Amino acid sequence: MENNNTIRNAFTMKLKPGFETEYKIRHDQIWAELQTLLSESGIQDYSIFLDEATLTLFAIQKVSKDFDPDLLPNHPIVKKWWSYMADIMETNPDNSPVTIPLKEVFHLD
Repeated sequence: MENNNTIRNAFTMKLKPGFETEYKIRHDQIWAELQTLLSESGIQDYSIFLDEATLTLFAIQKVSKDFDPDLLPNHPIVKKWWSYMADIMETNPDNSPVTIPLKEVFHLD
């Protein structure tokens, strides 16, 4: 769903068993250059939640209407982050996290 300026985007990822604390630590110490890149690319209000029973990570973000989804996967900082996170998450062969897009079925402002 979208408002006048942003589009909400949600997806799941999967954490490997035993890495719940490490995942949080790494995100608490997110690199400044990655944080800047995400903001400058049009990502706003980005949250990740963990379902501890299934180790499913649920991410939701607002992206600007002019957000280019092809920009980040090809950026060296993002590739470096993916490599850094690959040991604790389910990943694709290029180290990108396995993500499953979610369809919005309800929203209340």
